[in-house]
Amino acid sequence: MSFNGPIRVTADDIRRAAEKISSAVAKTPLKESHHFSKRFGGRVFLKLENLQHTGSFKVRGALNKLLSLKPEECQGGVIAASAGNHAQGVAYQATRLGIKSSIVMPKSSPIVKMNATRDYGAEVILYGESYDEAFAHALEIQQKKGLVFVHPFEDPAIIAGQGSIGLELLEQYGELEQVIVPVGGGGLIAGIATALKAVKPSLRVIGVQAEGAPGMARAFKTGKVELVPVNTIADGIGVKQPSRRMLELLKGVVDEMVTVSEEAIANAILLLMERAKLVVEGSGAVGLAALLSEKVTTKGLSSALVISGGNIDFNKISLIIERGLMAEGRLIRFSFLLDDRPGALHHLTAVLAEEGANILEVNHNRLSPLVSMGKARVTLLLETKGKEHVIFLKRVLEEKGFQPTPQEI
Repeated sequence: MSFNGPIRVTADDIRRAAEKISSAVAKTPLKESHHFSKRFGGRVFLKLENLQHTGSFKVRGALNKLLSLKPEECQGGVIAASAGNHAQGVAYQATRLGIKSSIVMPKSSPIVKMNATRDYGAEVILYGESYDEAFAHALEIQQKKGLVFVHPFEDPAIIAGQGSIGLELLEQYGELEQVIVPVGGGGLIAGIATALKAVKPSLRVIGVQAEGAPGMARAFKTGKVELVPVNTIADGIGVKQPSRRMLELLKGVVDEMVTVSEEAIANAILLLMERAKLVVEGSGAVGLAALLSEKVTTKGLSSALVISGGNIDFNKISLIIERGLMAEGRLIRFSFLLDDRPGALHHLTAVLAEEGANILEVNHNRLSPLVSMGKARVTLLLETKGKEHVIFLKRVLEEKGFQPTPQEI
């Protein structure tokens, strides 16, 4: 199966898609976060696609695509490649419609997404270490068996289905001035932007990618489509090589594209848990990460962040929370060189207790050849109140004669 020629999706296509899928997808809430509105100086709304069936927006495009198939195309079944959310969307909607589905997933896909895809009724085929390898294998199977391939983004029916989110945004709050959208392959932002710009051309649409998977953002800036390495906790948007066809489509409807660090994504996941009481995966948190890292401003504007999914791998969540706490300055590891004598460690911990730092972990090393005789290297993992508290602690410790050295957590 080949994908050639320009992709054309119109506002009418999106309106028709929205009508077709309305009875089988949720109209997800658009909620203002008063905390984030106050913090960033403008009204900040969250479009909660993490509350969608299967936990992500992907059910929209999947259903619209499946409903576009002829009866004879459905007989053999459909096949798709996905790291998780597209897999679940296709599996769920195909099973609901009585269509057999096979999904090729990278071996590195989160276990929670693999298991959910099987539970939704699909045959799961594990292949390769990346989405691109799984994609190539799915095409081979499709050609051998004559199945219908359901592309995650390079398909007008998929894009139109995802674009129904744009229509909902305007229905729910027509005064929006800016919408911030996660970007992997580009199908979500293409659909949303097409829908929004058709009604309100002045509305800005900004795409966000992880710095660990920056292919489309780089291509948007340079015009060059290149293969990039992928290493990000935002696995749902980890695409190695952007599509030239999608790039051309996005150039016509998207205003800006930015990238965010892994630390900012982890911090955003943590803050969404704490302040919005939402469990959000890395790809769904990149919009907030863009605000936290000041890559995008919402000051004086009404902005919506598309929270695209909530299917986070709970095997990784503790690590992600720790990284988020570290980025917020609420976890810090300090190393000290102390005199190896009774009371030295007690004196240090007394200072920390007096200044409100909670000791979570202690490592006391007096035997290392890197430590001088008569000295001991003590490393403490501390729970603090934030970055200002860390600066304060460091100053107080230095005034008391200690020399704290920050260490990687």
